[in-house]
Amino acid sequence: MKFTHQLGALALALFTAGLAHAETIRIAIGTQDTTINCATGGVLIRELKLLEKYLPRDGKYKDAQYDIQWKNFTSGAPLTNEMVADKLDIGSMADFPGSLNGAAFDKAGKKSLFITVLSGSTQGSGNGIVVPKDSPIQSITELRGKTISVPFASTSHGMLLRALKANGIDPEKDVTITTQAPEVAGPALQANKIDAHADFVPFAELFPYRGFARKIYDGSQANVPTFHGSLVNAEYARKYPEIVTAFLRAAIEADRLFAAEPEKYSDLIEKTTGIEAEVAYLFHGPLGLQTRDFTWKPEYRQALKTSIDTLRFLKRTDADLDVASFVDDRYLRAAFKQAGLDYDAQLKRYDKLPLKANDALTGKPITDFRRLGQVWIEGEPKVRHYATLESAIADARRIEAGGKRIRVIYAQDYGSGIKLLARQAWFAQDGKGQLAAFLLKDAAAAWAKANNARVVDYAGIQPAARLATN
Repeated sequence: MKFTHQLGALALALFTAGLAHAETIRIAIGTQDTTINCATGGVLIRELKLLEKYLPRDGKYKDAQYDIQWKNFTSGAPLTNEMVADKLDIGSMADFPGSLNGAAFDKAGKKSLFITVLSGSTQGSGNGIVVPKDSPIQSITELRGKTISVPFASTSHGMLLRALKANGIDPEKDVTITTQAPEVAGPALQANKIDAHADFVPFAELFPYRGFARKIYDGSQANVPTFHGSLVNAEYARKYPEIVTAFLRAAIEADRLFAAEPEKYSDLIEKTTGIEAEVAYLFHGPLGLQTRDFTWKPEYRQALKTSIDTLRFLKRTDADLDVASFVDDRYLRAAFKQAGLDYDAQLKRYDKLPLKANDALTGKPITDFRRLGQVWIEGEPKVRHYATLESAIADARRIEAGGKRIRVIYAQDYGSGIKLLARQAWFAQDGKGQLAAFLLKDAAAAWAKANNARVVDYAGIQPAARLATN
């Protein structure tokens, strides 16, 4: 009996000693939930518990306990502050605040690494400029002498400066630029306290969707790449490389799920963040404004260099970050390999999420997307696709007349190919009723003049049958 008691005491001591040596590893992740470009590196991983699925459980992690902490931010600057203070290990943000992250770490005698792109546009789409809904301003060239607000030191700030210069407007002399966060700019636009506002994903589309602003400039017109991605404390990555790879595996899984069911996960984003699903789909659904591409394309590396140079010009940093060492793709390459994906092959691909769909009316495959129309009907889990805008809008009006609510109608800009909110777009409509959509009224007018068509807004679109009788 005494021997049995001794064995029990020994077993308890060994168990207790094991607990004492089992490491509790913190994984503190900073997200920007409302910045939906970060969704696959934040809100989707968190809500679907994907990180837990990929965390290492063997080797040196066999007895590890994980303390996963999530903290949401509305911008990159406070997220960076907490990363530098060692309160966060991983964070997601755009190229401009990401550059400031690297500079802040450098100033503190530390180092951060940009480990992945999450979503972006090699053309620059995502950033944009809006004006109050009833403003007479139709293009960026009409902003001379006006007051424009923008979140300072953001990716949209850099876009605004380059866009003004490209259109012959001196940002320091010809306009008044003030700093405003999106949550302040929204009410300011509604109250006509500012003439225009420049912002990043998703606000240049969100404000028009909510009905109090109109987009007059898309970042793709400047053709300057922009992206959002994730950074990690370099010391944390050195100590726990397998955990960093696991985070990226989770991000890759989130991307795969979103690509397979964009409507479902757009709805999840709305429920979690308050950003309407229709706007999330505008960015990340098939042929959307943004390309969810994790690979470090040369254009994204250049975007990072441009942001560093611009921030130095704005005197927001004096750091001279080396992009070659700031960007570290080894963890991403490891995650791709574990997931059975070819990183180098993806690095060469530039395609947006493709659309493989049949026309909702004819059932025939859609092959030409320049005049594509898409309709999302309340109560339907999937967006309907139409080969032509006129058929999409006619069907939407028929459905509305039957008492159903239309969540949103999408069009593709006939010139640039970017996705548009059809109710806020301009159209050229010819005598047969055929439509071509454009973001800018001037672009619609130029196309209409060359193709014997007329320029109309959404409300002015006429059925083909009515045009034939005029």
